[in-house]
Amino acid sequence: MKPIPVIAIFDIGKTNKKLFLFDEDYKIVYEKSARFNETVDEDGFACENLEALRSSLFDSLREVFKLQEYDIKAINFSTYGASFVYIDENGQPLTPLYNYLKPYPEELQENFYQLYSGKENFSRETASPALGSLNSGLQLYRLKYEQPGVFAKAKYALHLPQYMSYLLTHQPVSDITSIGCHTGLWSFDNQDYHNWVEHEEIRKKLAPVVKADSVVEVTYEGKDVAVGSGLHDSSAALIPYLANFHEPFMLLSTGTWCISLNPFNNNPLTADELEKDCLCYLDYRGNAVKASRLFSGYAHEVQTKRLAAHFDHAVARYKTIEYNSEIIPELKQNTALIREGDLLPFAEVNLDQFRNDEEAYHHLIYDLVRQQVESSNLVLKGTSVKRIFVDGGFSRNLVFMNMLAAAFENLEIFAASMPQATSLGAAIALHRHWNHKSLPTNLIELKYYLSNHSYSQTKL
Repeated sequence: MKPIPVIAIFDIGKTNKKLFLFDEDYKIVYEKSARFNETVDEDGFACENLEALRSSLFDSLREVFKLQEYDIKAINFSTYGASFVYIDENGQPLTPLYNYLKPYPEELQENFYQLYSGKENFSRETASPALGSLNSGLQLYRLKYEQPGVFAKAKYALHLPQYMSYLLTHQPVSDITSIGCHTGLWSFDNQDYHNWVEHEEIRKKLAPVVKADSVVEVTYEGKDVAVGSGLHDSSAALIPYLANFHEPFMLLSTGTWCISLNPFNNNPLTADELEKDCLCYLDYRGNAVKASRLFSGYAHEVQTKRLAAHFDHAVARYKTIEYNSEIIPELKQNTALIREGDLLPFAEVNLDQFRNDEEAYHHLIYDLVRQQVESSNLVLKGTSVKRIFVDGGFSRNLVFMNMLAAAFENLEIFAASMPQATSLGAAIALHRHWNHKSLPTNLIELKYYLSNHSYSQTKL
């Protein structure tokens, strides 16, 4: 039997590391997952185990290249962002992969913003709210002043997706989706690196920028394979939607963070938007994508644990609660839950005020949706978007989806479902290099939610 042509995608999250093989119809034909114990950096702060990651890459590739039923034509990577690997002239890492959650020295950060036009103006120019180590450009600045010897030895600073690619190609490159993601490196006004990058002699540490669909041909295990340069995961997840839909839309990507992504908003960021955790990404074509963020998934996790403990239920119960449209009016009539004409934020509510956990859970989701509307409106205003696609965990939550549809009654609200959107996006980015078929138009399954709380299912 003739081997099936496939692309291998390494999807590297903070917790789970996955390998997928997609066939030419973008169906997953093989998958494998792994988790590694973290290590610590020189300050004892938890960080990614870079050596375990490198070993796993080659071990996994050797394993799948032995599978005679598949013909691996290409390899690509999607990983979390905001982390650099500093390599010397021989390609060896010089430091741990510092965690983007590591606290950033306050004095160093203040000095930086004083030098470069002030925090507010700099954040606007680079579309990067002041996020400390999450601004990966400031990690480079920190390395220069705290570890000048290491900085001097560093030949290149590669974002994690590009380091994974480098392990196979030995060609250092930079990718616009990693550079343009709250790094503080990119001037959205000038469409080039911000002037501080040149001034601090950091630009020479950054490898040449290549297009997101570029590949390097390598020979691995005796086979010629096209290896992509890797993508930042948030930008990769948007690719299937951009490939399938051409009318303006917003994607609400839900997980620990709920991120509203509007690829059709070209309006410059304002100081008020930045203050409300609004920023811009660059998509795989180099276009700006205005985005806003909420920590809703985390809040949901914390509060459902509180509900479970109080009402003596398993946490899993809150994955299957049905939507009850009659509960919200009842809540709004309960004076113990109202402050200044609106429902109290859920975290402030005494759970004894509720008759049961169904009522309490509806209040929780009502509170999250109310915040979500404010966050999403930051990127919706001034645009012609008529559709919102919701993917991730909340897309399967009937209470959330019905309340969201009621809140955005003038927009079409869809729960979107597709297998592994981030990995799929990384595969589609290299389509022309490995796949002889046309791009399928049925990659995304949609469930339409009406503002009157009913819904129907369709598939596009």
